[in-house]
Amino acid sequence: MGEGRPEVAATLRALNGALGRPAALWVKESGARNLRHRDFLAPRAALSAAFPGGQVPPEAVSAVPSLRGPAVLPLRVCRQTPAGLAVQVRRPEAFRRLLGPLPDPSPPAAGARTGCVVLHCPALRSPAALRPRHLRSVLLADHLAQLLRAQGVSVHLVPALSEERSWDVLRQLRICWPSGSGGSSLTDAISALKAALGRCPCAAACEQGLGTAEGVICKVHLKSFVEQQGLLGYDPNLDVLLVTEGTLRSLAELQEAVLQCPVSDPMALPTSHFPSQSSCCSIVHVVNCEEEFQQQQLDVLWRFLDPGTHTALQKHLVCGPVKVTNPSSPIGADQYFQLRKRQMYEASVMKYGELAHDEAWTEVIDTLTVAAIRFEMLSTAHRSQITLDLENNSISTKGTKSGAFVMYNCARLATLFNTFQRAVEQGTYPPLPPVSELNFSCLREEGEWLLLFNHLLPFPEVLQQAAQLPPPSKGIRITANTETVCKFLIQLSMDFSSYYNRVHILGEPFPHLFEQMFARLQLLGAVRDVFHSALATLHLPPLSQI
Repeated sequence: MGEGRPEVAATLRALNGALGRPAALWVKESGARNLRHRDFLAPRAALSAAFPGGQVPPEAVSAVPSLRGPAVLPLRVCRQTPAGLAVQVRRPEAFRRLLGPLPDPSPPAAGARTGCVVLHCPALRSPAALRPRHLRSVLLADHLAQLLRAQGVSVHLVPALSEERSWDVLRQLRICWPSGSGGSSLTDAISALKAALGRCPCAAACEQGLGTAEGVICKVHLKSFVEQQGLLGYDPNLDVLLVTEGTLRSLAELQEAVLQCPVSDPMALPTSHFPSQSSCCSIVHVVNCEEEFQQQQLDVLWRFLDPGTHTALQKHLVCGPVKVTNPSSPIGADQYFQLRKRQMYEASVMKYGELAHDEAWTEVIDTLTVAAIRFEMLSTAHRSQITLDLENNSISTKGTKSGAFVMYNCARLATLFNTFQRAVEQGTYPPLPPVSELNFSCLREEGEWLLLFNHLLPFPEVLQQAAQLPPPSKGIRITANTETVCKFLIQLSMDFSSYYNRVHILGEPFPHLFEQMFARLQLLGAVRDVFHSALATLHLPPLSQI
């Protein structure tokens, strides 16, 4: 059986299968202390529940080291310990299999992900200036779009940005969002929705020509529709919605996005402005908690006007509140960005001394500011509250939980490889040999295994987990692991920084030291690639200096 890139999930499946029990008995270790003795553990409590007296048949234990598979880690030994059944990996071979050319992050298997996702961010329709709470949902949708695309999913972002107003803060934060007016197709879609309203049984669901408020087209009774359809998870206060031109425009933009999604049957392309039920498309409304009620109204109205498969696939990903401490007055998103940029500049001056006001350092400060804001907004679970401290000392280049810390360690890697390349050009070191010629058995430092086992190995699965949009167990709300990549990068930065501070990579130019240096450079080159791939999902370019 050919070798492939090892995976945590595949190894755990093989280990569970070896014990002949359907239950998931094994766990991957991650702490440095436990990894000194074992890499996987079947805890004593789990074994006691699965086997009489907790005694695993000896033949099953002896068969574990011989487990094979294209994505299974090479296993060295399996033994009984007081903590349970412990397994160690053949580490030199694991290094060899993982440190070849890094494939694209989490390449999707053929047919693994199909269809498309429409990410709808109502905050971008706000007529008022954007606030930090709006930024949170926009940044989350932008990050989620990148994660889904990395898994081969087609993503459409709604609404298109209006060309009549400035979106400088989105550009400064490197948010990639479409813009445009919609054109005649959008006008036609709005007309189709008006026609659908006109066909509603007025007495039951729609009363035309109210004239009770300027711009109101009709009144729709949502509550009775929710009750008739048995819809779950909606606010019990949903009752009557006054439909305006703006309401219909919002629905028309969603309709247009769904029409752009791929269909499972190319011969069944929709001929009307309502998408065919053969389209394979999910709609995710990414909203802050203050917009949730209004978005539920729009959701129900869309179901009411177009009872198709796609409207039934609507999900709501709700962001918790953003609390701003010590504001002298309500702060806008632009002010928030400029404040963080000034604080980042001041923190950098304290760390590095007075900075040159050239283009290179301006780009560095801008990137550090974007990283600080993105990590501030995205490293917390989306349903939890975020507290923004706007005091001058609230941002630092030293903290280990910040975006600046992640970018700093990415820049350290760039400096390391630039220094090595210059030394090669000067004849101090020979070039890095091919992977097949490297001796990974000399990688015996604890930090080297931590970097490989906790970061390089699970990275594709981390991206898959972060991009998952599980269906709601009940109702319309979903929970996504949108904080996963930020937390992964923070922990990777901490483990790399600890290792880099302790181990001297580029040693004296003596031939007998090259073997270990080259193996370490290959490892850190893979770490660098993981940094770059993960930062790309946050629209953050790697820094070459800091």
